[in-house]
Amino acid sequence: MTSASLPRVSVVGLGKLGAPLAAVLASRGFTVIGLDVNKTFVDAMNAGKMPIVEPQLNELIAANKERLSATMDANEAVQKSDASFVIVPTPSDSTGFFSNRFVLQAMETLGKALRTKKGYHVVVITSTVMPGTTGTEIKAALEAASGRKVGPELGLCYNPEFIALGSVVRDMLYPDSILIGESDAKAGDMLQTIYLQMCEKKPPVQRMNFVNAELTKISVNTYVTTKISYANMLADLCDRLPGADVDVVTKALGADTRIGAKYLKGAMGYGGPCFPRDNVAFAALARKIGARADVAEATDRINNHQIERVSGLVAKFAKAGTRIALLGLSYKPQTPVVEESHSVKIAAKLADAGYIVTVHDPLAQDAALTVLGEKVVGASSLDSAVRDCDLLIVGTGWPEYKAIDPAWCKRNGQRLTILDLWRTLPADKFADVADVLYLGSGR
Repeated sequence: MTSASLPRVSVVGLGKLGAPLAAVLASRGFTVIGLDVNKTFVDAMNAGKMPIVEPQLNELIAANKERLSATMDANEAVQKSDASFVIVPTPSDSTGFFSNRFVLQAMETLGKALRTKKGYHVVVITSTVMPGTTGTEIKAALEAASGRKVGPELGLCYNPEFIALGSVVRDMLYPDSILIGESDAKAGDMLQTIYLQMCEKKPPVQRMNFVNAELTKISVNTYVTTKISYANMLADLCDRLPGADVDVVTKALGADTRIGAKYLKGAMGYGGPCFPRDNVAFAALARKIGARADVAEATDRINNHQIERVSGLVAKFAKAGTRIALLGLSYKPQTPVVEESHSVKIAAKLADAGYIVTVHDPLAQDAALTVLGEKVVGASSLDSAVRDCDLLIVGTGWPEYKAIDPAWCKRNGQRLTILDLWRTLPADKFADVADVLYLGSGR
């Protein structure tokens, strides 16, 4: 397809996911206009560089500026597009459910703009929402604001992304599959056309009704977190069985096609803005409708236990007052995000227990210090953090930490203990100066 024949797209919400989606669409030939209430984001998009840390993002924006713009005017965004992707926050409430308040605000904004637009338009909900809400309150809000019924002149789809921070652009270009919950075939057809043009390869497209798509989204993350917690449960067992090695066990398990190797790594627990809350929401939904979600609840308990597990391990090697350096604060490498980060939680717990904690991260140090306050000290450099500690913890597997020099670990008259939670450092490289201990190794 030529650019002129492609549907024009607006992206509502230019945050960590919306900005990459706009950039990827523009890179694949679409004319894209972003819409946001944040003037800083709008101005940044128009200037060609977003204040968002995500690999490849700003390169794509700069390379495709002629097809990419942003505005704070909903009327402009709607008039200049045929489909609107809504990627706004859906924060968890006190019950564990996702709140649709920002989605509903977007429906009102888009709906009012649609009143003055002629012709067909598709509204795509990309934010993660609770099962049963797209076809009820979201649809009702859009219809009320637009004065149109979802049907021949107005399409509605639920289309969540399956991506991970730190690899958003790659995940959008090379998805395993595309999930579309559609109001009708016309809406689904337009969205499928967009994705088959946007993706580098032609992924399978799974089309269904709203509730099945909504349930699929949180089910995927709940299932993945179950695999993570299962591997961490195995690692806990292996810690206590002489000669056991969780890597050996999970490699053998993953070779079974009924199980698969992905996410089956005994290490630290999961964190971030999606996995923890999706698992909690799944269990909350089950309780509300009278179903059982014992597996999801157990997954969450095992994940939360990892903080106690690591702090208990530290107590075996060091007394309160010991100087500890904790390397890696983001919930995963290649992102500055510390939301639900186990490293941050461990740092806080150790500080509260009386340890002197210094922290380091290539991208997330400032964000973590904002959370931790004066409980810990931020390291001025990686080498100073390692040189000045009595016990070293590698909490996030940043590739930068593979460059740690064993000379930094030399201590007069004693060996340094290193707890490497993601098996980042090769133990033999440090054999002369330190004991590198891995989770899930019964040594």
